[in-house]
Amino acid sequence: MSVPEPRDPLGPYRICLVCLGNICRSPMAEQVLRTDLERAGLGEAVVLDSAGTGNWHIGSGMDERAAATLRVHGYPTEHVARVFQPAWFAERDLVLAMDTDNLADLSRLAPDEEAARTRLRLFRSFAPGTGLHPEVPDPYYGGDDGFTTVLTMIESASKGLTGELAMLLAAD
Repeated sequence: MSVPEPRDPLGPYRICLVCLGNICRSPMAEQVLRTDLERAGLGEAVVLDSAGTGNWHIGSGMDERAAATLRVHGYPTEHVARVFQPAWFAERDLVLAMDTDNLADLSRLAPDEEAARTRLRLFRSFAPGTGLHPEVPDPYYGGDDGFTTVLTMIESASKGLTGELAMLLAAD
């Protein structure tokens, strides 16, 4: 997997992480990735945000089970849910979906086929060894252990993505 070149080589690299309601997976991924980027010295070079493809939770905080899982592992939990806007494709270098349903929704929102092909990916595709199953499953309707499983998947993908961004941005 490789990350696309930045739209603006002089500005920060911009990434939006997207799930269904923007209260579990994408805000967890945003916080984990932000932490990994800061540890790698890329906190100023990459701007992150997250959103959902659905509008049910706009203005809500992170799901308490997601927040509790992050807190236990030392991650921040600040978050306000929002819905992805199609105009954001022009402003983001990379849009990362948590699963194939959200990927399909985002593909339909993309302004053209090239934006969908070059700027849209599955987040977990950056994790080594995901093979044919590069999705982060939705833990919302399950128990607390599902959030821990999701966090493990997110951490792996985040480390892979951070490594790719470090190589790309060091070349600039």
